[in-house]
Amino acid sequence: MKNILIIGATSAIAEATARQLALRGINLYLLGRNKERLEMLAGDLKVRGANKALYETFDAADFSSHSMLLDQAERDLGGLDTVLIAHGTLGNQKSCEKNFALTLQELTTNATSVISLLTLLGNRFETQGHGRIAVISSVAGDRGRQSNYVYGTAKGALNIFLQGLRNRLSKQGVQVLTIKPGFVDTPMTAHFRKGLLWATPDKIASDIIQALDKRKDVLYTPFFWRPIMLIIRMIPEFIFKRLNL
Repeated sequence: MKNILIIGATSAIAEATARQLALRGINLYLLGRNKERLEMLAGDLKVRGANKALYETFDAADFSSHSMLLDQAERDLGGLDTVLIAHGTLGNQKSCEKNFALTLQELTTNATSVISLLTLLGNRFETQGHGRIAVISSVAGDRGRQSNYVYGTAKGALNIFLQGLRNRLSKQGVQVLTIKPGFVDTPMTAHFRKGLLWATPDKIASDIIQALDKRKDVLYTPFFWRPIMLIIRMIPEFIFKRLNL
């Protein structure tokens, strides 16, 4: 990994990942919504050892801008071999249940905008015959639960898309990594009560980089979420619907 694009770079997990990657002296290009935060992060990454730390603002819902921004990142970095897509929102489930416009907004941000980027990146990396694409999804996409099924729907759709893209691009030597974190202590989850199953962004970032280095397909992070979600997926529906999950 030499030239890395991070989309949604000011999210907690993305920032932690960028800081760890900067120690390798690589070239980084950051896309995010907040210009001031991007500027601060880029400066921090340079201090930590990044060879380049460039940035540009990004609106996930502006699909027409996606191709141009990818072109710019590739041009300014002198090539593109790794992309981490990390943007997303955690909407209010109850509000979404009452207002489809909010549901559509969540689906657009967490699924459709990512699929737009993946379509463009898949074609680029297929043509160049190498590369790594990593996308932060969630364990929430493994099974629909009453507490967050709108968010889970978006992540579930994304997981299926990534499976198909991985199947297609593996023949060209392109890695497609689906990242499925469990509970992560970030500003987005600040209102949740924390417990033993919660992880820090630094822990998730370390696992992501290791999975990229090892060219893994799917990463549950921390590791214990893999058996947890296996059990949850195996619960029969007639029992599952009685649970308050």
